[in-house]
Amino acid sequence: MKKNIFITGISTEVGKTLVASIVTEALQADYWKPVQAGELDYSDSDKVRELIQNKRTVIHPNSYALQTPMSPHAAAEIDNTHIDIQKITPPNTKNHLVIEGAGGLLVPLNETETIADIIDPSYKIIVVSRHYLGSINHTLLTLQYLKDKGFETSVIFSGNEHPSTESIIQKMSGVSVLGRVEEEEKIDRQTVQKYANQLRGTLETL
Repeated sequence: MKKNIFITGISTEVGKTLVASIVTEALQADYWKPVQAGELDYSDSDKVRELIQNKRTVIHPNSYALQTPMSPHAAAEIDNTHIDIQKITPPNTKNHLVIEGAGGLLVPLNETETIADIIDPSYKIIVVSRHYLGSINHTLLTLQYLKDKGFETSVIFSGNEHPSTESIIQKMSGVSVLGRVEEEEKIDRQTVQKYANQLRGTLETL
């Protein structure tokens, strides 16, 4: 059965694109980043393309590709454009689809709507959580928001293991933890393939 999996994070730079690459490779899914802000010369779509090996994945174009690495609403203003979420429509594919958000759930797209507003109720959500001072609060707030909205949500931890943090997040949220992506010295296709192999069985049951 076709799955649409939305990858979000508790903040920026927590490992969303790496996790998106792993999930894409594990399921040989298509990949779509609806809104890219900045780094257009080497975008998240480019990074995923470089990190996967399978021949089935199709990487679909952004709905909005903005020049400045800022919150999308501000980047859009600099580009003299307005993000209309009605124009952010999923690509037509019969394959599984991995969708990568921009920053966290409440990153503004315009003056009234956020990343959360482009998440369809049918999507399965993976939250990428990475340990830092304040990450417990950020993770629990993200998970509670998704729970209140009725989304089917799970977590992948990113970076060095921090047992007390991870334990309290799991106990207080009650969400399923799919696994972890360690702090790797080198991120390449072999790294992605290793985690894809580890997580494939779990991801197939989502």
